[in-house]
Amino acid sequence: MPKLITTLGRFDREQLGLILPHEHVFVDLRTPDQPGYATGDGEDVVRLMAPEIEAIKAQGVTALVECSTGGVGLRVDIDLAVSKATGLPIVVPTGNYREPWIPDWVRDASDADLERWMVSELVDGVGDTGVVAAWIKVSAGDDGITPIETRILRAAARASAQTGAIIGSHTIKGRVVLDQLDIIEAEGGSASRFISIHTQEEKDFGLHKEVFARGAWLEFDHIGRAPDDDIVALVRRALEAGQGERLLLSHDRGWYDPAQPGGGTPMPYTHLVASFLPALRAAGVDEAVITRLTHDNPFNAFAR
Repeated sequence: MPKLITTLGRFDREQLGLILPHEHVFVDLRTPDQPGYATGDGEDVVRLMAPEIEAIKAQGVTALVECSTGGVGLRVDIDLAVSKATGLPIVVPTGNYREPWIPDWVRDASDADLERWMVSELVDGVGDTGVVAAWIKVSAGDDGITPIETRILRAAARASAQTGAIIGSHTIKGRVVLDQLDIIEAEGGSASRFISIHTQEEKDFGLHKEVFARGAWLEFDHIGRAPDDDIVALVRRALEAGQGERLLLSHDRGWYDPAQPGGGTPMPYTHLVASFLPALRAAGVDEAVITRLTHDNPFNAFAR
């Protein structure tokens, strides 16, 4: 049976409830060549972020997916420290972000080296943290996928095919997502193991339908950052189009930012439970569908 791989071990579906599939604990949006990039003390991050985690635990959230990746400050050791301090399982990725957030070693690596790196983190663990990555996070440029982004995606597709790990991509344009799915399938991967992150940024619903028809997952991850009424309407449209079986909902919020004094001011992860789900219920979405969207779908997407 598939299990969700986390900082606190592997979990069955029955052991978990609501899962937030797109959040951040620690992010550095400076490029990797900047002084101080991705530096941070675990205790300082725990000080800032543990209260945010405790708040969602009190709401019944049982796991959180870390969506920071290589190039934007992924620190699995810090995710582990926060997870141990709060008792909340955190799901971490391997992979790398888009240009210009690509470190020199990734740019210089061969396709085979990138594939071996991802597979190693998905099977053996990330560095000396003891934490196994559950999934692969990549990205593509807004106007099209670049040659180096294509190389990263090809390696990700092969790593996904070997391990069953899902690939999630920060991609704004639906037509670029379709190009990514072509690349994944050409490398022996499956569109069914792909999440179109930030689907809401593509305003052409016809492209949502095309991506879903290929077998991919859709993710609306701007809850709490856009009016609830607008997102409720978008979710209802997706449900009416039959997309509820592969639809994910989250905030894309957090986080400790090492470029800011004291890590900055985090944005809470609480809006989905406190405000958005009541709005969905008020709009007539029944409890079984809400459970599927917030419990079953995130587990099914990220488990392997």
